[in-house]
Amino acid sequence: MFTGIIEEKGVVKSIKTEGKSSRMIISAFKVLEDLKTGDSINTDGVCLTVTEFSPTSFTVDVMPETMLRSTFGKLKPGSHVNLERALLLSDRLGGHLVNGHIDGTGIISRIRKDENAVWLSITAENPILRYIVEKGSVAIDGISLTVVNVDRHSFEVSVIPHTQAETTILTKKTGNAVNIECDIIGKYVEKLGSPGKEIIDIDFLAQNGFI
Repeated sequence: MFTGIIEEKGVVKSIKTEGKSSRMIISAFKVLEDLKTGDSINTDGVCLTVTEFSPTSFTVDVMPETMLRSTFGKLKPGSHVNLERALLLSDRLGGHLVNGHIDGTGIISRIRKDENAVWLSITAENPILRYIVEKGSVAIDGISLTVVNVDRHSFEVSVIPHTQAETTILTKKTGNAVNIECDIIGKYVEKLGSPGKEIIDIDFLAQNGFI
């Protein structure tokens, strides 16, 4: 589990493609502190397991499903990626609950400056947009952001100066793809309220000791 608060920008050192999968070596510094083999690192929004590491880099395997659903197929040596270590139970939850399991990708359709902020409009398919709500949370390339506007075809986020400086978000251009993870809470609520499931209402909560 992650928070969407990026710790550092790493650099892809090498990519070895093996059929539909790949192995990547990523240069980093901060996320290597106290690192162990088997630890998880959120890389551009994707939870990856560390298989090897050195004082200056770590190695991960990327399976075909991840290559298919993410922007990883566009990465190359020298590409910068957002990195975040897994959340400790004692940490402050500065962003929102992020799984590192992306729902798919979107396309940046517009970038505009608004004084100290930068607005990004991102187009996406309905299976993603159905979980995007105004003033809700969304993870873009692993970055926890607040949704400002949403319509049938796209949504907008506004990026503050700190996030602009600490992440790769401003390296993106109009037409670039980004990894999107919707807020997991909406998915669970939808699942519990689907046909054939008990309806969660005041009576349900009272019967089960919640109120």
